[in-house]
Amino acid sequence: MAGQTARRTFATPLLLSCLVCGLAHGQSASPPKVVSSLQTIEVTAGPAAQPTVVYSKPGYFEAPNWTRDGASLLFDEGGKIMTVPVTGGTPSPLDIGAATRCNGSHGLSPDGKLLAITCNMPDLPGSRVYLVPSTGGVPRLLTQTPNSYWHSWSHDGRTILFTRPDHGSINIMSIAFDGGPETPLTSGSGTNDDPDFAPDGLIYFNSDRSGSMQIWRMRPDGSHPEQITSDSLVNWTPHVSPDGKYMVFLSYENGVTGHPANKPVMLRLMSLRDRKMRELVHFVGGSGSINVPSWAPDSRRLAFVSYQVVAP
Repeated sequence: MAGQTARRTFATPLLLSCLVCGLAHGQSASPPKVVSSLQTIEVTAGPAAQPTVVYSKPGYFEAPNWTRDGASLLFDEGGKIMTVPVTGGTPSPLDIGAATRCNGSHGLSPDGKLLAITCNMPDLPGSRVYLVPSTGGVPRLLTQTPNSYWHSWSHDGRTILFTRPDHGSINIMSIAFDGGPETPLTSGSGTNDDPDFAPDGLIYFNSDRSGSMQIWRMRPDGSHPEQITSDSLVNWTPHVSPDGKYMVFLSYENGVTGHPANKPVMLRLMSLRDRKMRELVHFVGGSGSINVPSWAPDSRRLAFVSYQVVAP
């Protein structure tokens, strides 16, 4: 097995407080009511680290990014991109022009000047990737084909990774930040999702190509895929720290299918030097929790969103 972890139980008091765990966001005609909590955790504090709540409210929001100065967090809520100080406060919407129905696929360029967003436009229905100044402004269309979802910038800011679901499969594509041809990096009928560039240029992603959902990595051209995790848990959304030392990813219990929300999950941390793993935090979440790169620029902290399902 690629890594070991000492404890595999998900039964914590926080998880037991969830009233209706297991309902998947977006998979029901009547999604459950939730309280969403944006939290940060000090990765370097060791096993005693406890999350800090930055912002919490009834309703659904998701997918936090850190600004490059480490002072604020971005997330999407109600189809808008919101910003909030990492010390807490009232979020405010970012000016994204006419873009609507923005989802949890967004992130800042390495220099912090541009924000990639995945949204609809009045004249272009369907999710496409757009670039907008990080201070707000008019979105510029990047991906021409609908059903495209942003995931990562290369560390030189020249290349963007995105995914495109198609007839039950999901595959990874790349495109230059200033447009041009879309290059497929994976193919097939399975799921290859949540790609994220590491500082060394390798791409980490999750895939079910080995029979269960595990973490993999490949070269920037899609060659030489290598399986990184191999255990009984269902592993998604890998993100490598800015210093290249660690990878964080989200793990569901054995038997969970897809990438649902409102499930018992944990964040696990892997040292990329020796592939040793440790459990970082248990909570109720899944889809929406760390869909996008969520490391602080100092590689010491992570942001994530947890959910508590409330009674109807």
